[in-house]
Amino acid sequence: MNLDIQNLRRVAGVSALAVTAIQTVTAAVAIPRQRRDYADGAWGPGLAAVAITGAALGTGDPVRRWTTAALTTAWAARLEHLMLGRLRGKDTEDDRYTDFLAGSSTAAVIGKVFVTQAVSQLLVSAPTQVAAASTLPKGRRRLLFPLGVAIMVTGAVVEGVADRQKDTYSAQPREERPSVLDTGLWAWSRHPNYFGDSLFWDGAYVAAAASPPAGWTFPAPIAMNYFLIYATGAKRTETKMQDRPGYRDYQKRVSFFFPWPGKHA
Repeated sequence: MNLDIQNLRRVAGVSALAVTAIQTVTAAVAIPRQRRDYADGAWGPGLAAVAITGAALGTGDPVRRWTTAALTTAWAARLEHLMLGRLRGKDTEDDRYTDFLAGSSTAAVIGKVFVTQAVSQLLVSAPTQVAAASTLPKGRRRLLFPLGVAIMVTGAVVEGVADRQKDTYSAQPREERPSVLDTGLWAWSRHPNYFGDSLFWDGAYVAAAASPPAGWTFPAPIAMNYFLIYATGAKRTETKMQDRPGYRDYQKRVSFFFPWPGKHA
């Protein structure tokens, strides 16, 4: 058994405190302003806080702890820059939150948004927490660590490039740009940014699974992929974009989530 149970309890406990603090501050700012969508800005920092906690307090392999923390923090910093730009660019709350929370009391909003997100952050980061308290084995299984790092980097690059392409498209005057972004990575997947995000967290799981105990945290990447595809990501975006001119044709030509050569228009 290469898992330090006592250390894992410490890492998990402090991680829970860090995530709770971030969500509490966000809720305190967001609710009075009727901007519950500020929760989007707390997602990356919460996950980075868990990774840094594991790196600082864990007793597992130090190279893996700090590599994971560095990659997660870089991923979170880029996402936070993107989220803050979008939140500051709007004077009103995102319709997703307004519709979802219509008629909800303050207590219900806290539970539906901020508590749910805190629990999700702790679930998604479970592989990182377990890995922080685990040593690497001496056999071939330890190679899952560099493989996972490679997957994380690839996912971060895909997500970053996709978001940049989307921002470049959105910056064009509406009357001059195509009705649908279908070039670059968007010619291979209708949601390459979400795909890159999922790849990043799949990689985090693979890197952690180099230690056998962390292999049992497979519900974490499953949950993240569910969030990105069904709960808050791609499927929800599809519904929103359904009536945009040219989008139904785009759906016929380009893969939904996993990149695949598209059909020519």
